[in-house]
Amino acid sequence: MSTIRVLVVDDQRLVREGVASLLALEDGIAVVGTAADGREAVAEAVARQPDVVLMDVRMPSADGLEAAAAVRRRAPNCKILMLTTFDDEEYVVRALRAGASGYLLKDLPAAELARAVRMAHAGVDQFDPAATARLLNALEARGGAGVVPGARAGSAGLTSREVDVLRLLARGATNREIATALVVSEGTVKNHVSAILGRLGVRDRTQAALYARDHGLTAT
Repeated sequence: MSTIRVLVVDDQRLVREGVASLLALEDGIAVVGTAADGREAVAEAVARQPDVVLMDVRMPSADGLEAAAAVRRRAPNCKILMLTTFDDEEYVVRALRAGASGYLLKDLPAAELARAVRMAHAGVDQFDPAATARLLNALEARGGAGVVPGARAGSAGLTSREVDVLRLLARGATNREIATALVVSEGTVKNHVSAILGRLGVRDRTQAALYARDHGLTAT
């Protein structure tokens, strides 16, 4: 397996160096640089072309969300994981719009950090359950207006069975739970989920769930 090259971005030196040190101990992961603010993060990402950028949200000069969007434009092969103490729903929305591949809270166990990096590198998006729950609750309270980046309007040509799958997905059900509820195989559910993402023009299950809330598809 090739080494995963990581850039660590955080304005707090202790956090930045601590995260870098933890990852440096992992097989198959190499920390190729660090940055202390958003502007430095963009410059380092362009210069070093890391596979994964671990990015804090609140930083001086340019915040992590602005930097994430800039990195996605200038180094589009980089996967970006937001790593923050803030589970504010507005930040999650901005992270999605910026093209981040994940939004994780800094209280995650140290053992999970390397796993998160590996999953991001493999193309698996990861959003902290607590942060996602706050976002969905806020969306319900606001009537669900227009927060899903890239989602196409309307029913997007979903079949009735795909709508059933989407409703369960929006409630946080796993593929196994959806398969049990609909009396189908997990493989069938996976195929439905892939079709749903394609029809809606969204990137992952979180965005599909937001689409469902946004378009009133969560009612039974």
